Amino acid sequence: MTAEELQHFYDQNAKARWLALLSVCLAIFVTSISMSAASIAIPSIARDLDASAQAVSWIPTSFLWGNIVLLLPAGRLADIFGRKRLYLTGVTLFSLFSLCVFWVENINALLTMRVFQGFAVALITATSMGIVGAVFANSNRGEALGLTSSSVYLGLSCGPIVGGWLTQTFSWHAVFWMPAPVMLVSLSLIFMFVKGEWRAQKKEPLDKLGSLLFAAFVSAFFVGMSDIENSLNLWLLGLGLALLVLFIKQQNAETFPLIRISALRANKTVSRSILASFLMYSANFPIVFLMSLYLQFIHALTPLEAGQFVLIQTFIMMLLSPVAGRLSDKYEPRYLATAGCLSFATGLAILFWVNMDTPLTYVFIGLVFLGMGFGLFSSPNNNAILSSASQERLSIASALVGLSRNMGNMFSTAIVMMLMSITLGSQSIGADNLDQLLWVIKVTFVLTLMSALSASYFSFTRGKIH
Repeated sequence: MTAEELQHFYDQNAKARWLALLSVCLAIFVTSISMSAASIAIPSIARDLDASAQAVSWIPTSFLWGNIVLLLPAGRLADIFGRKRLYLTGVTLFSLFSLCVFWVENINALLTMRVFQGFAVALITATSMGIVGAVFANSNRGEALGLTSSSVYLGLSCGPIVGGWLTQTFSWHAVFWMPAPVMLVSLSLIFMFVKGEWRAQKKEPLDKLGSLLFAAFVSAFFVGMSDIENSLNLWLLGLGLALLVLFIKQQNAETFPLIRISALRANKTVSRSILASFLMYSANFPIVFLMSLYLQFIHALTPLEAGQFVLIQTFIMMLLSPVAGRLSDKYEPRYLATAGCLSFATGLAILFWVNMDTPLTYVFIGLVFLGMGFGLFSSPNNNAILSSASQERLSIASALVGLSRNMGNMFSTAIVMMLMSITLGSQSIGADNLDQLLWVIKVTFVLTLMSALSASYFSFTRGKIH
């Protein structure tokens, strides 16, 4: 089919549209479960593999690193070879890499597996929103994107409780192999019901040098951030910043760059929406990890109890996201998203005051504000980005949305790792260093509060869509 015929097919075939959305939502749901369930399982992994606090803090980071280094090349490859083809490849590889947990016997093997899972999810992330944006281009795009975001939050909601149950009932290994069967359903839906392919009519070659420079920047910067007390890591941090400058210059000079920086800078709606996304995900990502440690080590909850408790934030996010997405089809996304940023900042301000004997009711209230804030923010923000991108650029726009999210996630994780390294070093977390753990939590909440407030500024000043 031509692009026009393909669009006409989906405009006339509501069943195909919704089955394509269902496949994408299933894949995103499963990868989100894998991410949040792994955070709940971290204390059990640390005990079973005899890993230090610094080592287990790499469990979310290694996944994010693998995802980030491949996201921009994946967006370009989707335009060259087709979004559907790369999406199917990503789903298949994620399933296979998840099963590799049966051969994991030490923390290094687990971290390697997480890196390859991150590579696979990069293919899914770079294509999934582009597929949804194309299929729903002329009908209910905001609602569809809201349901896509809701799938993320449903996965994040189920992840802690499912991860806690799997860890207690079987072992932490089950957290990693569990996604594979659900991914098979997503594959089947795409093969049986989703017709056609989406690729750019004018194929541009992959910017290999830009891809290598970006991967080198991400690697050097975040390894450097992980332990700044080490002089070698300080050099790596400086090298990472230098590589970022070199990457930007190379992109501006490249005929077919990964990112057209000048065009991105000129489009205030897209650029400020992406900045807001980066800052909000920076503020949000450490919450489950830190709350898991806080509830299990300081309040002595079991993994299942901790998972049930943090469920409130992601459950509210899941409920609000499709509603906010639907509203953003009619009203200015910046008002909804900015209100979300401010609500999220309120939740962080509340949680900053937690201590060793804070009542769980107080923590619950903070998590409610966080859930309302992110539920209002994400779908309108994504709708603003994709509505401001051309059909030809939906894959790279989808990749940029994923990149802003995961760069924010990884940046905040690197900050937490740095704080863990400074305060706990190679010690395992225990009764004798809970004060240091609480200090890390409080400092992180101050930094994430500043990030959420900055996001509210960029969200509000992005300009009008409707």
